[in-house]
Amino acid sequence: MSNVTTDKISETHELISSDKVEGTAVYSRGGDRLGTVNHFMVDKRTGHVAYAVMSFGGFLGIGNSYHPLPWKTLTYDPDLSGYVVDLTREQLQGAPAYTDDTMPNWGDEMYGHQIDEYYDRSLGR
Repeated sequence: MSNVTTDKISETHELISSDKVEGTAVYSRGGDRLGTVNHFMVDKRTGHVAYAVMSFGGFLGIGNSYHPLPWKTLTYDPDLSGYVVDLTREQLQGAPAYTDDTMPNWGDEMYGHQIDEYYDRSLGR
């Protein structure tokens, strides 16, 4: 008989359940709260998170815009209990974004390229 624990573990040192990341705050390097992680876009073949889609602006979910951030641009900061990006609010305002009414075509490879190019330029990569 196996020793199976009945406690649900949703976080380890290296892994975390997606439901614990959704809603996590995203901050600028200067500590300005920019938004929250709304959901992820995951590569079906590799299983890697390609983008964290951040909810930005709005009030009580009204008027939100969604900004797909390449996952590699986020760094988890345990002191903030949130993610940090080397971007300013102004850079995010000019970034690729969409609303509930203007969903992007994720099947269009050019959309992903536009996102990646914007952040590579903004972060000086």
